Amino acid sequence: MKKTGLLICLGFVHLANAQTKLDLNTLTDFKPVASNWRKAGAVWANLDKKDTLFLGPGSGIIVNQPSSGVHQDLNTSFTHGDIDIELDYMMAPGSNSGIYLQGRYELQLLDSWEVLNPRSSDNCGIYERWDDSKPEGQKGYDGHAPRLNASKAPGTWQHLKISFQAPRFEGSTKIENAKMLRVELNGVLIHENVELSGPTRGPVSQQEVAEDALRIQGDHGTVAFRNIMVNNFNKKKPSLSALNYQLYKGNFKTEPDFKALKPLASKPIAQLSSNLDNLPANEFLVRYSGTLHVEEAGLYHFTLTGSGGNGSIRINNNTVVPFKQATNTGSVELSAGDIPIQVLYSKYVDWARPSLTLNVKGPGIREFTMSKELNPAGNDADPVLVNATENTILRSFMDIPGGKRIVHAVNVGTAEKIHYTYDMDNGFLVQVWRGNFLDATPMWHSRGDGSSRPIGVIQHLGEPALSIQQLINSNDPWKSDTSGSGFRPRGYTLDEKGRPAFKYLLLGSQVTDASRVLDSRQGIQRSISVTAGKERLYFRVVSAEQIEEKANGLYQINHQSYYIKIDDSGGNKPMIRDQNGKKELLVPINNKLIYSILF
Repeated sequence: MKKTGLLICLGFVHLANAQTKLDLNTLTDFKPVASNWRKAGAVWANLDKKDTLFLGPGSGIIVNQPSSGVHQDLNTSFTHGDIDIELDYMMAPGSNSGIYLQGRYELQLLDSWEVLNPRSSDNCGIYERWDDSKPEGQKGYDGHAPRLNASKAPGTWQHLKISFQAPRFEGSTKIENAKMLRVELNGVLIHENVELSGPTRGPVSQQEVAEDALRIQGDHGTVAFRNIMVNNFNKKKPSLSALNYQLYKGNFKTEPDFKALKPLASKPIAQLSSNLDNLPANEFLVRYSGTLHVEEAGLYHFTLTGSGGNGSIRINNNTVVPFKQATNTGSVELSAGDIPIQVLYSKYVDWARPSLTLNVKGPGIREFTMSKELNPAGNDADPVLVNATENTILRSFMDIPGGKRIVHAVNVGTAEKIHYTYDMDNGFLVQVWRGNFLDATPMWHSRGDGSSRPIGVIQHLGEPALSIQQLINSNDPWKSDTSGSGFRPRGYTLDEKGRPAFKYLLLGSQVTDASRVLDSRQGIQRSISVTAGKERLYFRVVSAEQIEEKANGLYQINHQSYYIKIDDSGGNKPMIRDQNGKKELLVPINNKLIYSILF
């Protein structure tokens, strides 16, 4: 018998060496790299120049430029089965590429910025399989479109997370298809538990295998990658054997002395489960004991969920998960070998349905459910989703990063699936997003808290503050509140299409503020008009960590997160200034300003 190690800790733990960052400086994690793949320290795009990225000196970014005449794929020097991948990528305008898991199952990369209803061939769709023997129009099949278009503009960095499960084999026979367990694009879930019946179009081979290299397409368009992180789950999972259970009747809110108790039943059991014969109606405790077989030594993380009561885990007579209510976690360093394990589950809440779930993850081992129950019992609310099939307005509280709550938020939804939130207290455009409109569950479930949440790719636009102020000179600091400004909201009016124009008084001026979706679906155009009022008024378009002018009137914001385009400054010259450790883009405003947010 091998003993557990000395480290026992509670709470969330990052498993040692769980993720590996691929080396984009030496490129030693890849097979010999062709000349179409180039290293760079920075990349950027011109929105008017198709399939082109401009490269700055340095390393840390790898860019495919197939226009050079060479167009070979990029293949890793390691192979993978089950794997999690996390990376940033940048599409050139109009560009096309793809990531092939095991070189066989393609997740499409495409500049799908303006697409309303994405298909399997659009950005981060799971590409079709292909059969040339089928009739025209039917050759492509079994593709999977993303749930919504979560794409951002070309020339911006997009964040992709993939959880892939390799096909399963018994000998040479496939017994389970590969799966995209989960794909998130820019923080939005776009695929979940998608089964892949076979290789998609353009694989390295139609023959499926347990492991092969990760492949990035090099023969199509210009694309850049950085921060490629992989978690290769190629180790054997721990398992349970020789399981028995003892069943006790009673209300056990603390761990009992089992020497003083007589069980109602004591039997062997094939799997860890609360689905037992002759369970008492409401109050009971089950004590499971058996052997935990560990193939791979290292740090393991356990999550135990017992519906309606308490649960605990002891491994080799050491407490790993203490006897506490609902979901509880713990971690322990384990040596390879057979180790005794005890799991307790006490149910004492009358209305709860019995359910016990044990999840485990470890070195090179993706989190999996070791118990029979796949999900704990619960009473989660059905979501209350608000769709915008036409121009739609919903007022609610809105929580934004930094813990701030907008209490007079007006959320404006559109059929074009580009939406925004406006803060009536400051005349401030809080955020814009692509995707579906609002999750109003927090507003309406149970007592509700009055808030709603955007459903899609959100671009936050900064801390709410007045957008217009009077400055003595260009170095005059921007005030953080409305004191002395005479700010008075005057509600909003609707045009013939039901789109709002917000109105307020400020510094003796009357301001009208209207935002509209661009016909191209590239973003939102905002129009500000000012009548009467004082001189030396400035409009703060954005305050951000980084603002860089890329072309005349076109600015990239926050390290290539989105663009601002000054469409009509009323003849005034925009300026970028430094204030309080941030950059500010200001425009003097006489009677109008029009600019676009491209994201």
